[in-house]
Amino acid sequence: MAEGSSVLSVFKRCELAIAGNMFINRETRRDKEFHFQNWVQARLRDTGLNFETAGRNRYPDFRIVKFTEGYEVKGLAYPGRWLNFDSNSQPPTGYHNGRTIFYIFGRYPSAPEGNSYPVLDLVVCHGDFLNADHEYVHKNKSVKGFGSYGDIMIRDRKMYVAPTPFGLLCGIAHMQTLILPESFRVNKDFKHVGTLVRREAKELIVGYTFNLRKNTLVPDRVSNPSAGKEHRFRAWRVKQGSDEVVALREPLPATLIDKGDVCEE
Repeated sequence: MAEGSSVLSVFKRCELAIAGNMFINRETRRDKEFHFQNWVQARLRDTGLNFETAGRNRYPDFRIVKFTEGYEVKGLAYPGRWLNFDSNSQPPTGYHNGRTIFYIFGRYPSAPEGNSYPVLDLVVCHGDFLNADHEYVHKNKSVKGFGSYGDIMIRDRKMYVAPTPFGLLCGIAHMQTLILPESFRVNKDFKHVGTLVRREAKELIVGYTFNLRKNTLVPDRVSNPSAGKEHRFRAWRVKQGSDEVVALREPLPATLIDKGDVCEE
């Protein structure tokens, strides 16, 4: 385990479980949300670290006691929607409420024959790889007075849709990969398989206006004072893992990203 962090230990436990054919087990076919999260919870127990679980729609899913770190878990059915994911309670970030946040993405068969099936591939990544903004605070707001009698409330309950590492990267399919900031120190059990550079956008969305009569949503954009700033990350695998290089994909068509459809690996 890296000094001051749980992430190397957590990743190695996931790697060992996949190599050892420790399958996901769902209680029933109606369990469409928690089966992969339960698998990750078992891996956290394997580390011997104490952790706390969050309630429904709380962020992140798991909070490590010894370290100020949290883990958000995203299971992705494959084939199916795996290019992006929904986030209802918080946009992705690498820092939240005093904790460093890591994301665990796992793909599993979308139509397994039974209730026990493998993790096909897995990525553990620092939240900053998905979004490096630590300043935005998510809040749901409301307005009153809607409707003919003026007694209906409209809730502004935001949902964020972000690309997954599988939508952002090449060279990670059917493997286990760890994505960390370039400054993060790893130990001799890991090997470097790629350097990834994400650059900040030219503009930022700071608000939006929704017209209830026209059903149009118009964003309010400003210039990003940090436009072009580089955020550098490294991809890692355990020593005995694949040497296939991890690299950023070419930008995917917007229509494909919007739907989250399958694309060629």
